[in-house]
Amino acid sequence: MTNLGDNKIVALIINLTALILLAVSFKYSTKKSKKALKIALNKGLELAPALISIVAVIGIIFAFLPPEVIRNYLGADFNLIQVAAAALFGAVMMIPSLIALPLAGSLIDAGASYTPVAAFITTLTMVGFVTIPVEIKELGKKITFYRNFFALIFAVIISFLIGVFM
Repeated sequence: MTNLGDNKIVALIINLTALILLAVSFKYSTKKSKKALKIALNKGLELAPALISIVAVIGIIFAFLPPEVIRNYLGADFNLIQVAAAALFGAVMMIPSLIALPLAGSLIDAGASYTPVAAFITTLTMVGFVTIPVEIKELGKKITFYRNFFALIFAVIISFLIGVFM
């Protein structure tokens, strides 16, 4: 497990790298850089209400859900039902990774084991039940079925491997 100091250092490195690259971008084309910043700001403002509401809901859930409950349902007493439930929950949810990854960290800090949390994250990012209609329209039923089927299988395999190595 990493401590808070390590996280601050990583955040500092990421932010400094972004600022340096922004400065390089401005050096080559001020006009394009300003346009890119304007687009980024607009996209950020469009996403802000959804991200804030998701963070608020997660905060409320953690405020009323004691760590013992999380430990009981997703904790160290590993069983296949935990992994299947977490995988199914991840597959049907549509949460941005920006929110899902800190949520996963919070679940682990509250006592959840790595395998079900990994199942949740991997199916969240790899399996798309919510996007199936669009996927069928663009790729067809056969490819959509096989892609989601194999994504689910590999997501569960990945979660078990993460559980073994963590």
